[in-house]
Amino acid sequence: MTTSSSTKAVLFHELGGPEVLKVEDVPLGGPGPGEVLFRVEAIGLNRAEALFRTGAYYYSPTLPASRLGYEAAGVVEAVGEGVTAYAPGDPVMAAANFDFGVHGVYAERVVLPQESVVRRPEGVGAVESAAVWLTYSTAYGGLVEAAELAAGDHVVITAGSSGVGTAAIQTALRLGAVPIVATRGEAKRQQLLDLGAAHVITTDSEDLVKEVRRLTNGRGAEVAFDAIGGPGFAALGDALAPGGTAVLYGFLDPRPIELSMNWPLTVRAYNNGALAGTEAFRRRTSAFIGSGLSGGTLAPVVAETFDGLERIADAHRLMESNAHTGKIVVTVQA
Repeated sequence: MTTSSSTKAVLFHELGGPEVLKVEDVPLGGPGPGEVLFRVEAIGLNRAEALFRTGAYYYSPTLPASRLGYEAAGVVEAVGEGVTAYAPGDPVMAAANFDFGVHGVYAERVVLPQESVVRRPEGVGAVESAAVWLTYSTAYGGLVEAAELAAGDHVVITAGSSGVGTAAIQTALRLGAVPIVATRGEAKRQQLLDLGAAHVITTDSEDLVKEVRRLTNGRGAEVAFDAIGGPGFAALGDALAPGGTAVLYGFLDPRPIELSMNWPLTVRAYNNGALAGTEAFRRRTSAFIGSGLSGGTLAPVVAETFDGLERIADAHRLMESNAHTGKIVVTVQA
């Protein structure tokens, strides 16, 4: 049972598969100056967490006992000295702008700096909120602030069935752009079309560059939004119109990134966490997400919900299977 001085949290003590994740009691102090303590109601899973667990992320776990988790929704229980933006009872989310080896939110209760907390969208429940912030802030930041995607533009989206991918499709549609989704096989074609993709290219059987050129009357896309990197990143650049922008926000392919010679083009390496550290970005993103949810143009896709921290390994197994579409959420009962 959780007490005021400890909480249940997920840790791992060695690199490996989902089986290394363990639920343990960990110390929980009160919030210090500028900090917020909140009770976690739901956790949203992200690919970055699987990479981190295996040692393949861009920074390393804090072994021999590492926390995990970027994204959670909950309710404030206490605030530290100097915190005026939040009060006990406020519904909040983690802003995913921290080292999750130290501040990981796979837990019943967490303490975060106030800069790592944002208000939950009005009227949105914990499960949906856990599926919102990182996916939609990445889509907004990468497409709007980095790529300046505009109405009428074509955007090529990779990993379209992921949480960020589904958010990117909706974000593109909200902006009046045309989302072209690249996926490896036919299995998810209809799902992606149902989610709003204007076109789906199956890269196992279709030539990405030729198909993008065909769909854009030979011009090429204005933007590419990529979670994969590796050698395939060059083809995305080849598919762009002159002066287009390729935004790389992930590296699911660990091989060296290859660049297109289809100049001129702009390549942006997008780090959502870095921008989320600024109050101005959090304010703009919150407004974009909140208005989209209330207006119905944004709607998080939740693939499956697991009940309880003890199901975290099962949730990771589903995430690594690539069989789902949208976000995987784990609910927490503290």
